[in-house]
Amino acid sequence: MRRREFLGALGATAVAPALLPAYPAQAQKQARRTIGFLSPVSLESNADNLRALRQGLQEQGFVEGDNLTIVYRFADSRNERLPALAADLVRQRVNAIATNSSATFAVKAATKTIPVTFVVAEDPVRMGLVASLARPGGNLTGVNFVSAELIGKRLEMLHQMVPFAKRLGVLVNPSVKTRADATLKDTRDAANSLGLQTQAFESATPRDINDAFASMTRERIEALLVGNDPFFSSRRVQLVQLSARHGIPTAYAGRWYPEIGGLMSYGADTKEAFRQSGEYIGRILKGAKPAELPVVQASKFELVINAETARMFGIAVPSSILTAADEVIE
Repeated sequence: MRRREFLGALGATAVAPALLPAYPAQAQKQARRTIGFLSPVSLESNADNLRALRQGLQEQGFVEGDNLTIVYRFADSRNERLPALAADLVRQRVNAIATNSSATFAVKAATKTIPVTFVVAEDPVRMGLVASLARPGGNLTGVNFVSAELIGKRLEMLHQMVPFAKRLGVLVNPSVKTRADATLKDTRDAANSLGLQTQAFESATPRDINDAFASMTRERIEALLVGNDPFFSSRRVQLVQLSARHGIPTAYAGRWYPEIGGLMSYGADTKEAFRQSGEYIGRILKGAKPAELPVVQASKFELVINAETARMFGIAVPSSILTAADEVIE
């Protein structure tokens, strides 16, 4: 994957039109609207997702810089900033807010009236975001790309890749306790059925990640499952490099890891989830009520294997995995 370079420096509360070019004004003209976008990570980490969000908006006739203004807020992996950033968007009196992951809770707490679309990796009913998938019932709706529910399948595939590994590490971000606890529970349940031992490791900062891998080496961890978390996605280069350096075969939730050298991933296409979120925002701007827009559930999942990394680890990828893979990176 080519490294994308970003020119200039932006604060967490900057509006970023220069880095986020608008589409050509070719859609049906709509009255000008303003929406907010809040993310727990950085602009750079959101680049692909934001392009997908704008695509969904364009499909509904809203083009940034033409009939749409987007106010961007980024917490840069500092979750404690999210409540203030969410409150700031509410003060801006935006017409709707698009958000993802832990930022959704901050927005939910900040407004009961502004329509919100979210992109989350877990069941939003279990998370307390909506009353039901079919009829959310409040001012929130969005997309569940069903990453958390795939932990068992992800672990099963990792076990097929490294059947010799009996001591499994699980890396979670303690900043979002509900997600970390759910990840650990689901992993332990799946590991027990496979006869594997699990050990949890927590990381909320880049230094924590370094310390976690040092601990894994001391504890003789033989394979690793990285929890789905925006912070980990933003630190994917660090995670992939440390996995290689410490010789720990690792499974991830999204293709952006094996694309840069990670061993394998299994999960939904998050860019499609953001496109659908943008489409929902567009429909809401044209009068749809979030309470009546069903939460979209991801239905297509992809297995990506990096064959070169497997060879580096001395892993012979089973033919069953190769056959099931949506993409094998050589």
